[in-house]
Amino acid sequence: MSSGADRPAAAAECLADFEHAAAAVLPPDVRDFVAGGSGDETTLAANRAAFDRTFLVPRVLRDVSQCTTNATLLGRPAGMPLAVAPVAYHRLVSPDGELATARAAKSAGVPFTVSTLSSVPVEEITAVGGCVWFQLYWLRDGDRTLELARRAEDAGCEAVMLTVDVPWMGRRLRDVRNRFTLPAEVRAANINVGGTAHIRPADASAVAAHTSQAFSPAVTWAAVARLRERTRLPLVLKGILAPEDALRAAESGVDAVVVSNHGGRQLDGAVPSLDALAELAPVLGGRCELLLDSGVRSGTDILKALALGAAGVLVGRPVIWGLAAAGEAGVRRVFELLAAELRTSLGLAGCAGVTEARKLRTVR
Repeated sequence: MSSGADRPAAAAECLADFEHAAAAVLPPDVRDFVAGGSGDETTLAANRAAFDRTFLVPRVLRDVSQCTTNATLLGRPAGMPLAVAPVAYHRLVSPDGELATARAAKSAGVPFTVSTLSSVPVEEITAVGGCVWFQLYWLRDGDRTLELARRAEDAGCEAVMLTVDVPWMGRRLRDVRNRFTLPAEVRAANINVGGTAHIRPADASAVAAHTSQAFSPAVTWAAVARLRERTRLPLVLKGILAPEDALRAAESGVDAVVVSNHGGRQLDGAVPSLDALAELAPVLGGRCELLLDSGVRSGTDILKALALGAAGVLVGRPVIWGLAAAGEAGVRRVFELLAAELRTSLGLAGCAGVTEARKLRTVR
C-alpha cells in the first residue's frame, strides 16, 4: 500500500506540481528561503524567460526507436545529463534531508552534489553510495578550506565543485523581511563557525550573517591554483558567466565550469545563465566540460541546454520541492519526470541520444 507521502509523488505530472505541493506544506519563511532570489528578483525571472524564448529546430526521418537519456558527466556514466545542484540545509524541508535526496539520486543514476552547508555530514551521504560530488565554499581560513576538500575526498566524493560567485550572500529581500533564521535542529554539519544562523536578527537574514562570518570575500584565482594542486579529483568551478573567466578556468586546469548565476540569488541583474551559455560555449571550444545551472524546470529545458553546448545541467529547487512534498519518493518522481520528458523531447527532435542533441540548432 502506498504511504501518504507516495500519493502526491505519484500524482505529479510536471515539476510545477511539486512546487505547488511543497508550498502547501512548508512554513512561509522556509518556502521563501528556497524560492526567493536577490534584489527585485529580476535575474530569477530572467532565467526562466531565457528558456521560454529559446526554440529548438527538430530533425526528422531519423531512427529514434532506441532513444536513450544516458550521458557521461566528468568522465562517469550517468542515467541522464543531470546532477543535483548543491543546495544548503535539506533538513529544512524533510527530516531525512540530504540522505533522502542522495538515495533518490543514486536510484536515478545521477550525481548528487553535497553542499558545504549540508545539514548531514558528507561521510553519511557518501555511505549511501552512488556518485557524490562536493561543493566547496572558500572559507576565511584557506588551510581549513583545503582540509575540508581533503575530507570530502577521503569520504569518497568524486569531484570538488568550488563556488566562485559568493564573496558574500546576495541581499535576498524575502529572507530579510522574514528575518529568516535556521531552526535549532538544522545546522551546517560540515563546518562549525558559530551559531549566528540560529540567532534571530532585528532586520536581516541570520543565514546571510552566518555566511558572511564563514566565507572569504578575498577568494581569487590563487585559491583555484591552491585547490588544483591539493586535490586529485576533477575540479569544477561554479558561478562562471563571463567567457574570459571560463577561458581562465580552462587554463588553470579546471575540468568543468558551471555556467550559473546562483539561481538568481546573487547579483540581481546578472545575465541569465542560458544566455551566458550561448555566448560562452563557442568561445571555450570544448577546452573543459560545460554544465548549466539556474532555471531548469523540464526535460525540454535540458535539451535546450545541450543544444547550446552544455554537457549537462544542475537542478536544485525542483529537487527540494519534491523532497518537501513527498520525501525520497518525491525526489525520485522528480527524476522520473525529467527523464521521461527528456526522452520524449529527444525523440521528437530526431535525436537518439544526447550526442545528437548537441548538434541541434536553436532559434533565440
